[in-house]
Amino acid sequence: MKLLSVNIGRPRPNPWKNLGATGIDKRPADGPVAVREPGPKGTGAVGLAGDRVYDVKHHGGSDQAVYAYAREDLDLWEAELGRPLPNGAFGENLTTSGLDVNGALIGERWRIGRDTVLEVSCPRIPCGTFQGWLEVEGWIKRFTRAALPGPYLRVIEPGDIRGGDPVEIVHRPGHDVTVALAFRALTAEPDLLPRLLAADALPEEDRELVRRRTGG
Repeated sequence: MKLLSVNIGRPRPNPWKNLGATGIDKRPADGPVAVREPGPKGTGAVGLAGDRVYDVKHHGGSDQAVYAYAREDLDLWEAELGRPLPNGAFGENLTTSGLDVNGALIGERWRIGRDTVLEVSCPRIPCGTFQGWLEVEGWIKRFTRAALPGPYLRVIEPGDIRGGDPVEIVHRPGHDVTVALAFRALTAEPDLLPRLLAADALPEEDRELVRRRTGG
């Protein structure tokens, strides 16, 4: 299991939302990138130095500090869409190899390189910017059906990371709530929502959404 690339956003206009810019255009960094705890949502801060988000209401902050996607899943989408998808094409900060990012458990922890530890917090939910960026009609529905969202991660131990670093799973919690299960519950299969409360590491705003939708 390893990190293929660390991808940093380049600000560009966002015609798909009522926002001045988007950071979805991610490109691999040449050298090491510092990973730090960004603090609460609302400032635009994320976990990687040199990156940020512009939709501060829905993105960024401690529970969405870093976004990971598997090269294997990008390859599946390449075949389906019939076009190349370079590392960072889905707006991911980390492009991984050999790591089951969607089978990862909420609360699972990964050590990347020597010092950095990240914790799986929640799945990525697709938005209009993502669909507009890829220029694929009906993309949100296709992405949702596939249930290969990739996880957001929070920073547990800061450090520097770079492409080629090994990834090690150092903790797996004692429940069965995977990234894929959480995504399905939060999107197309609400009957699964009660199961999510077994995952203590699920962000509080998602836990509140579960309680609100289930009456719990």
